[in-house]
Amino acid sequence: MLYLHGLGHFHPENVITNPLLEELDIGTSEEWILERVGIRTRRTVLPLDYIRETKNKDPREAFDAGLYNNAQTGAEAACMALDRAGLEPEDIGLVISGSSAPDNHSPAEAVTIAAELGIDVPCFDINSACTSFGMQISLLDQMKPEALPPFILVVNPENLTRFIDYSDRNTAVLFGDGSSAAVVSATVPARAAFKSCYCDSRPSSWKKVAIPRMGYFQQDGSAVQGFAIRKTTDSIRTLQDTFYVNGNRFIFVGHQANLGMLKTVCERTGIPENRHWHSVEDFGNTGCSGAPAVLSRHWDDLRPGDHVAVSLVGAGLTWVHMLLHIEESS
Repeated sequence: MLYLHGLGHFHPENVITNPLLEELDIGTSEEWILERVGIRTRRTVLPLDYIRETKNKDPREAFDAGLYNNAQTGAEAACMALDRAGLEPEDIGLVISGSSAPDNHSPAEAVTIAAELGIDVPCFDINSACTSFGMQISLLDQMKPEALPPFILVVNPENLTRFIDYSDRNTAVLFGDGSSAAVVSATVPARAAFKSCYCDSRPSSWKKVAIPRMGYFQQDGSAVQGFAIRKTTDSIRTLQDTFYVNGNRFIFVGHQANLGMLKTVCERTGIPENRHWHSVEDFGNTGCSGAPAVLSRHWDDLRPGDHVAVSLVGAGLTWVHMLLHIEESS
């Protein structure tokens, strides 16, 4: 069991609206976007004029144009998580990061985030694209509690708009930027705890989703969507069969790929809208930070007895499901 002490999130202030995407003259419209992916707005670290003027024709230039880097946005989310946990940076004994698109090949991004926070502790990355948060929690859950420090900071910074070709309507409409963070412990109890973690992958399909070195995001859209719906549906059914208790809330939080995919999963698993927490319509697909950021935005809505099913899918192809339980009041 891994205890969850605090969650945090951060989204940059610049907003990519559907009308802005229409301005790019790439054959899209607000009606087209809402019908296909259900996304109204997304956030970006890029200046909006930069997107209008260049359509991000060279991803290498986006690093210089960006208003924030991954270390900065990751640190912003981490500060919120620490505050909610009632902890200071010096209380953290280990920092783990993961991102679909790290800023550097070396060193580990966890190092740059820790430096931003003024933390001098062991740091390393666990990258699994959009399932990174789940893979990180799964690995920590399997480690000997006595081998871990009391408090661990897990950070997932995603600034994917720097890797989007804004002349391609199929990807331009999907992605936004956001970062998340969590403070966890294997030994110090908290009101929330991960009771079940499962992860798997299908390496033979790794080419279905990829970001080539200094290239644009690319994917086999229809194949990936089908995979995401099937794996998420199977995961939720497994968690329902194992953990659902009549009278307690069973809440679904999925990978924030697009609203249509999430609604299909809800229809297949009988999840009502008031038990489906999501934010993709406002922030777009923010990679591995999407689901934990949704949880963070609902941090104060968690009630004793809640079971929160978190199901993630991503490049690799990879999938993870976890069950977060909120302890009953004593």
